[in-house]
Amino acid sequence: MKDNFEKSLQLVLVHEGGFADHPDDPGGATMKGVTLATFRRYFGTDKTKDDLREITDAQLKQIYRAGYWDKCRCDQLPSGVDYCVFDAAVNSGPGRAAIWLQAAVGAVRDGGIGPETLTKVAVHEPRAIVDAICDWRMAFLRGLRTFAVFGRGWTRRVAQVRLAALEMASAGVQAEPQEMPPAVDFPVLRRGAKGAWVVKLQEALDIPVDGDFGPKTEAALKAFQEADGLEPDGIAGPVTYRALGLIA
Repeated sequence: MKDNFEKSLQLVLVHEGGFADHPDDPGGATMKGVTLATFRRYFGTDKTKDDLREITDAQLKQIYRAGYWDKCRCDQLPSGVDYCVFDAAVNSGPGRAAIWLQAAVGAVRDGGIGPETLTKVAVHEPRAIVDAICDWRMAFLRGLRTFAVFGRGWTRRVAQVRLAALEMASAGVQAEPQEMPPAVDFPVLRRGAKGAWVVKLQEALDIPVDGDFGPKTEAALKAFQEADGLEPDGIAGPVTYRALGLIA
């Protein structure tokens, strides 16, 4: 839907956060949802990871609009469906997002949103389309080999996208971004840390909560990391937060 891009981008960025470069993430180095490969495609093959870290708001909007929103013809999709497809495109690629939309409305699954797909979208109820896209998306994510590492965060993200998109589809207006600090502000926690994020970590680990990162918290964190296939270093950073479902 026209005029939904800015609000939809805010909703997407709630989940994207700051810089990440986890070896198990197939997307590689990423900043606010933009991979290094994508950044280079738009702004030059000589761009480095440090350049990606410093991506500007203007660069970010250019990539998101041209590479995802416009490519999926979101201006021509109903409110809610546009955001749902947009977020899926950012997370899993425009072609795959298009296929999930086409599967939801019974169009030919060719990965390109054209007149036939848009015609079928027009005769389906937007909320039903949103639900179907999210179901297809979750089925795909569960089949990825990295689901054991990132599955909690992915599941949480799709659930939040579904709720916001259904709200937009029901009201015909944009949903407000959910309150969540950008990932760049998340502290790295280790033994000796104290405060609100230690409380969040202890709650996620399902251990007694006192806001004090002591040996018991460290031991519980190492056990979780080892069980989830992460490096059991007892340090909580973005990768561990994603695995715990604290960020998406």
